[in-house]
Amino acid sequence: MSTKNAHKRKPDSVSVVDANAALGLATNQTYKENVFLFAPNIIGYTRVLLAALSLHYMSYHPRYCSITYVISCLLDAVDGPVARYRGEESKFGAVLDMVTDRCTTSCLLCYLASAYPDYAVAFQFLIALDFSSHYMHMYSSIITGSSSHKSVTSEVSRILWLYYNDRRTLFFICAGNELFFVALYLAKWWSSPIELLSGPGIPALIAGLSWAGAVACASFPIFFIKNVINVVQLWKASKILVGVDLAERAKARREKLGKQ
Repeated sequence: MSTKNAHKRKPDSVSVVDANAALGLATNQTYKENVFLFAPNIIGYTRVLLAALSLHYMSYHPRYCSITYVISCLLDAVDGPVARYRGEESKFGAVLDMVTDRCTTSCLLCYLASAYPDYAVAFQFLIALDFSSHYMHMYSSIITGSSSHKSVTSEVSRILWLYYNDRRTLFFICAGNELFFVALYLAKWWSSPIELLSGPGIPALIAGLSWAGAVACASFPIFFIKNVINVVQLWKASKILVGVDLAERAKARREKLGKQ
């Protein structure tokens, strides 16, 4: 274990590598230190409940759907600081956070695929890209011994380093990406054009835009950047996994030659 990673652990912590032992520890944990009941994880459960409510309202009540969806997304910016302040950072919380993000966005994209059938393939592609890039990034982080999937160095990728290590950048891009999808959702319900964009001399590209449509246009660049980052993340994770494969194959060949 590196010195840097060692400092991130509590002095009396125990590294658990056996699944059965880990289950035993989780089953016998005390109320005083129950990871399931850590404040940031309770915020995570709240996010899940709000996301479920938004899905319930999605097909017939856009206002309630949007409010619960946006609050669920905004809470994503709260659990991390709470975890650091209270010393309650956990692997369970990190994975819960990522899974909630992926599932929430994917469910909205599924609805958008039905609301905009001509672009259904594009929304399906976005779901696949989002899941695959984050899964491969998470797995490559685990097998290379990283303490967090957000612990990316500039040597690995300057783009990912800027994205994950500047909390303002991370929040701005994630929020802008979600805003784009929410705006597309609302545009199907409220299509009344903005009066200022309905007069003569207005360029055809923006003439007749609704408020939701205007927000979607404004947030589109952020959505585009977010998915470029997803592509970079997928490519870098793939290369890391291939590098690990090559290192393991080389080690296996050396061991084989050593036995001869």
